[in-house]
Amino acid sequence: MAPRPPRWATGRRQILPESDVGEYPAGTFNLIPAFPMDGGRMLRAVLALSMPYQRATNIAASLGQLLAILFAFAELFWLGNPFLLFIALFVYLGAGAEARLTEVRMLLRDVPVRDAMIIRFRSLQPDDTLQNAVDELLAGWQTDFPVVENGSFRGMLRRNDLATALQDRGTQAAVGELMETECPVLTHRDLLVQVMQHLENGGCSTLPVVHDSRLIGLLTNENQGELMMVRSAMRGTNEEVGGGKLEDKCVLT
Repeated sequence: MAPRPPRWATGRRQILPESDVGEYPAGTFNLIPAFPMDGGRMLRAVLALSMPYQRATNIAASLGQLLAILFAFAELFWLGNPFLLFIALFVYLGAGAEARLTEVRMLLRDVPVRDAMIIRFRSLQPDDTLQNAVDELLAGWQTDFPVVENGSFRGMLRRNDLATALQDRGTQAAVGELMETECPVLTHRDLLVQVMQHLENGGCSTLPVVHDSRLIGLLTNENQGELMMVRSAMRGTNEEVGGGKLEDKCVLT
């Protein structure tokens, strides 16, 4: 019997072993120098030794996306392994997401909540009815309403809860019976990078900001995004964005 030729000589689809790509050791795949794998983070750490962190992230992310494109071309024109398309998509999207997340963190680094919070808003009281909430909803821009009693924050009436309660209980139900009391409470000195996860993963899209038990502001993803837009547009200038707006209005003492 003639000896079996080596796999590299049996055709273009035999460059890789016949087993699925998924059978390769996970550690090997994780060392690919592309986000979101550890190999991409290792590459960024090495690059960051000689350049700014943001630039190192962008280079590592670009390299990861280039590798993803190469994976896709290899699957389409050479290897013929469909699993590589999933790898390419995973790497390409992961690299872009890591670059955007790093940019956000750099823009919001050392930025306190008070620079992004809303200080003009409407609030409700626990004994207000849902009709009062509907009136406020239709009259302004707010979708979530803080519930305040004697100046102290008690909870948040969310838009989805309002819609459900209107259907189940009507317009005369009390706000205090339906408000969400588990929303994270922030202070004006908290850093935005530390509270981002609360906005993204929590059940409350609007977070209260308190000072000495008094409600002084609200933080939303939209307002945080607007601050990022302004800071990005003014990056490289000597002017500061935010800060001081509360002190000027004598809100904080």
